[in-house]
Amino acid sequence: MAVQVFVNILLSVFWLFITGSYTLNNFVLGYLLGILLVYILRGVLPGRFYIITVYKIIKLVFVFLIELVKANIDVIRIIIKPKMDNKPAFFTYTTDLKHDWQIVLLSNLITLTPGTVVLGVSDDRTKIYIHCLDFSTKEEEVESIKSSLEKVVREVGE
Repeated sequence: MAVQVFVNILLSVFWLFITGSYTLNNFVLGYLLGILLVYILRGVLPGRFYIITVYKIIKLVFVFLIELVKANIDVIRIIIKPKMDNKPAFFTYTTDLKHDWQIVLLSNLITLTPGTVVLGVSDDRTKIYIHCLDFSTKEEEVESIKSSLEKVVREVGE
């Protein structure tokens, strides 16, 4: 991906030199033409087309923001209740992620959502130990993480 971004920026600068107009609009035009050329050359350049990765990163940010808002609403509900009847618990989450950076990213995203904290990762990197402020069932908690955060983290890494 980094090679493709570098080639695209290099093509944009080359476009500026060819046209002789050093304006932001001309740079953007050169960048867009560079994207087209990088797309045509994607078979020669290493990695997948970088715009796909950028799209998946933006998707990850939006999914995280949605989960963040939902978790904040859940914590506010717990705080507003006159009687504290939440059930905090520890549970083990088994992950299918293979790369260390994916596990770290997932752990950080879980920790950043209010009401959950990642306590650690097993030595074989298949289990994440989590504390949850309001625990319903393990199946619900695992499905919630698998269907949202882990899914988009896996997509970014593919």
